[in-house]
Amino acid sequence: MSITARSVPAALVKELSRILGPQGLVTSEAGRYVYECDGYTLTRAIPEIVLLPATTDEVSRCLNACYRAGVPFVPRGAGTGLSGGCLPADAPVMICTSRMNRILSIDLPNRRLTAQAGVVNLAITNAVKHAGYYYPPDPSSQAACTIGGNVAENSGGPHTLKYGVTTNHVLGVKLVLPDGEVVGIGGEVEDTFGYDLLGVVVGCEGTFGIVTEVTVRLERTAAAARTLLAIFESVDHATAAVSAIIAAGIVPAAIEMMDRLIIEAVEAAYHFGFPTGAGAVLIVEVDGLEEAVESEVEKIIALLKDLEARDIRTAATAEEREALWRSRKRAFGAVGRLAPNYCTQDGVVPRTKLPEILRRIEEIGKRHSLRIANVFHAGDGNIHPILLYDERDPDQVARVVAAGREILRECVALGGSLTGEHGIGVEKIAELGLLFEEADIEWMQAVRNAFDPLRRANPGKIFPTPGSCVESVNLRKQAPA
Repeated sequence: MSITARSVPAALVKELSRILGPQGLVTSEAGRYVYECDGYTLTRAIPEIVLLPATTDEVSRCLNACYRAGVPFVPRGAGTGLSGGCLPADAPVMICTSRMNRILSIDLPNRRLTAQAGVVNLAITNAVKHAGYYYPPDPSSQAACTIGGNVAENSGGPHTLKYGVTTNHVLGVKLVLPDGEVVGIGGEVEDTFGYDLLGVVVGCEGTFGIVTEVTVRLERTAAAARTLLAIFESVDHATAAVSAIIAAGIVPAAIEMMDRLIIEAVEAAYHFGFPTGAGAVLIVEVDGLEEAVESEVEKIIALLKDLEARDIRTAATAEEREALWRSRKRAFGAVGRLAPNYCTQDGVVPRTKLPEILRRIEEIGKRHSLRIANVFHAGDGNIHPILLYDERDPDQVARVVAAGREILRECVALGGSLTGEHGIGVEKIAELGLLFEEADIEWMQAVRNAFDPLRRANPGKIFPTPGSCVESVNLRKQAPA
């Protein structure tokens, strides 16, 4: 599906060129095609112009120029999002933060770092790991995704089971409002009084303006870490083990699951040594003090054996542990071995409902004649079914969209949510009413209006048009508990 943007006045293009210089604009058709989609490829749109500012001041001047010209805009980071959040829907101007890639300050005594929005997630950890610190939120795309995009989507990752998502580690942001005004929200201290505006900004998907700088909280690297690979005959056994570990009072740093399809693709791509005949594997990591880690590992191994794990392996060296995580985080790249295209869904269910949601996903795949692979953050119930298809076949595309919507409905029916970390974007707008009444959505839009009363920041995202949620609301009311 394509989205048509509105035109950009020639006078505005000239003003933007004066602000950024000719190298700060992308206007050629070939150049703009690079920005037609993010990781959600089912919907595409080509911006009419792409801006590449390098400073907060340049972003401010560009937004003020767009504001005076009455032209909406869409922010974009690295384009690794998976819900179409940076598509130029009704916004012809795209503002990409990729050149805003400087770490501005590091304050180790106070465990904080300030970076421009275009700094890559992993670069933050790399900048401080020599001193024994790191930045915990670790999306699978952490080698490419940027901190500004992480703030927009409230990104998570495998280790957020124990350490929390982006909002738990952001102390402050510099936000450029749609009229160009620059405001600071939060700051460099642990706690601020008053309304939690920072909590509202993190996860707003660019609908308040553009975050240009982020101050994050750093954590000490754990004294010890152990990583286990547990092998199961079936997905049911693997997912039952997840709840059993948590129920035993153990909160690992991460519990990840991969099913047979993903195991086969990852092993073919990276040759780590995954058992391709297994029904599912769990990657379980425990960290902390040496004594505590050893005790928890022993308990987890005993639990896994009781729950019919056919084999349990321990990463013997730091290099083996790194290779295991590298294989897991590159799993999505390996999916290209399974099909020409794939769509990664993102939903949440209570941990105890993991076996049931995976059974329902399997049924949905059979009903729509689609192969669906599963790799996800099992510890916090954040599932990522991967729907395999060929975009050259319109019928397959239609079945993928329909199946994705059914999966989200099942997540909500089981007491879960529409998204754990990918956001709503354009992908899930029609499903927002599964969780919220229209009055709730109106109140959320009122909060948005406080930041962007003219709704020029990333229009066409998150919120449905008035009245479009009625059917979804009724479905939610009728859904089984």
